[in-house]
Amino acid sequence: MTATTPHNPRLDLLQPYPFERLRALTAGITPNAQLRPISLGIGEPKHPAPQLVEDAIRAHLKGLSSYPATAGEPRLREAICGWVARRYGLALDAATQVLPCNGSREALFALAQTVIDPGRPGATVVCPNPFYQIYEGAALLAGAQTAFANSDPARNFAADWSQIDAATWARTQLVYVCSPGNPTGAVMPLAEWRQLFELSDRHGFVIASDECYSEIYFRDGEDAAPLSGLQAAARLGRGDFRNLIAFTSLSKRSNVPGMRSGFVAGDAQWIRRFLLYRTYHGSAMSPVFQAASIAAWNDEAHVVANREQYRAKFAAVTPPLARVLDVALPDAGFYLWAGVPGGDDVAFAQGLLAQYNVGVLPGSLLAREAHGVNPGAGRIRLALVAEQAECLEAAERIVAFTESFTSSL
Repeated sequence: MTATTPHNPRLDLLQPYPFERLRALTAGITPNAQLRPISLGIGEPKHPAPQLVEDAIRAHLKGLSSYPATAGEPRLREAICGWVARRYGLALDAATQVLPCNGSREALFALAQTVIDPGRPGATVVCPNPFYQIYEGAALLAGAQTAFANSDPARNFAADWSQIDAATWARTQLVYVCSPGNPTGAVMPLAEWRQLFELSDRHGFVIASDECYSEIYFRDGEDAAPLSGLQAAARLGRGDFRNLIAFTSLSKRSNVPGMRSGFVAGDAQWIRRFLLYRTYHGSAMSPVFQAASIAAWNDEAHVVANREQYRAKFAAVTPPLARVLDVALPDAGFYLWAGVPGGDDVAFAQGLLAQYNVGVLPGSLLAREAHGVNPGAGRIRLALVAEQAECLEAAERIVAFTESFTSSL
């Protein structure tokens, strides 16, 4: 008799990633070969990386010969603090309140492993719904269960935190916030931050604020840029950022997803614990990419140019789509969160791929059944990451398909 190979049983709790589920749902479909394929499904930036980042990488290749420190070079932490000061008007301590990370994804996962005490009965992580799938995986592998706050269409699809009852809040150890939201683009206002901070004080949970889409927004004026959790804390008299960790990335801001560079900032006590975890986890950033990150955080011109490209695309694509789909300009981010006729997002995505060779992500794959509904059902996520001409062509195909799809209902 062959012995069973041991493994971490928590791995069996993980659900297939949305794109794996989508591949299974479209495996038997042959896309229209007369049209070139266009993918709006994956949120991967396609604009060119800034020249200054490429130059910095070439100039610092000798850094490959050195082991990096987990805490990052002081110059990088100072560059991060400089950006935070310019962007948010906040003064952070470079030695105690920031840490570089290898993109926000790995840090969002790792923080749960630092925060969660699985020995406490009912250890819970609260997530928005729909949500970035790393939140759920991080919670489950840390030994916690998940609870979901569904998005509210009446408030531009912001998470409805009131859906979490008092008993669940009492068991909660970590709350993931995504603002601007993926996939909805909703930005949390100050009043909702106040609500979460009060709950955190009452129950002692940590707030992980995922802000990787913060630099792509569409409006002008004093309040056009999305509010950071750090800003909200400071405005509400929480200058120590207690139980708050914010996550920011260069991937979307600077079009360098392959560089895997970002940072966490906030509560010095949790930063210290997180550094201890990461020292053992082996997640130090390459000296080459640290140098390139310094160049990126110190420059804003390329960010403004990048934002203008997205603004132009959304201005061109949203109006024609709005004629046939339930869709509007989001608060921020590079996704459109569109309602489809008939309410079957999977069937819509399958038909669109088959007939018009355009790939989109069904919203139901990004959410879980909670409070009696799947809040992603009936919607699709469109990532406007390609060049404007390609996005516009995709929109024209979606309009044509939607008109025929609607007539067949």
